[in-house]
Amino acid sequence: KQAWKDCMWVNCPLLTEGQTLLSNEARVRLRVSKPYRNYDTGVQNSVNNNFPYYRFSMYDLVPKVEQVDVAKNALSLINVVPNPYYAYSNYETNQLDNRIKIVNLPPKCKISIYTTSGTLVRQFNRDAGGPSYNNSEGATYPETNLESSVDWDLKNSIGVPIASGIYLIHVFVEGIGERTLKWFGVMRPIDLDTF
Repeated sequence: KQAWKDCMWVNCPLLTEGQTLLSNEARVRLRVSKPYRNYDTGVQNSVNNNFPYYRFSMYDLVPKVEQVDVAKNALSLINVVPNPYYAYSNYETNQLDNRIKIVNLPPKCKISIYTTSGTLVRQFNRDAGGPSYNNSEGATYPETNLESSVDWDLKNSIGVPIASGIYLIHVFVEGIGERTLKWFGVMRPIDLDTF
């Protein structure tokens, strides 16, 4: 009993060819090797012959769009990783690659990176609107499996590597608000002897 009390049903839904998520009615059937025991409700001719009977709906879990309050609260989730950056991150692919990520971004935003003296270093205009899908009631929702981050190769707008130091990252989301992050990075010198 101790082991089974924490068990749960898990499944991996597969899409029918030509269908999208939430575009049709889905039925889930749970099958077990041993039947459930009858329980006594004291009611004659009860539902499902006194076997356990479960019914649930996911109707209230439909995603809502254009929720400005939720979007404003989500601005606090925007972050830069790794922070601080000590000459290496797990996002780098080779010895010449320097890379960090600005994560948890909304689909449309403007990212500006400044030095502490206010000099604009780099700017990204993110517009990842992406495709949308329709549910069974005809409502349109944006696709949610889009990358929610931007990679910065630690170079300025003309491709010159930045210097070590503190930088300010400003994220502006039109109609929602803005978030400013502080980022500290120590750049490594390029070691050409290892090539």
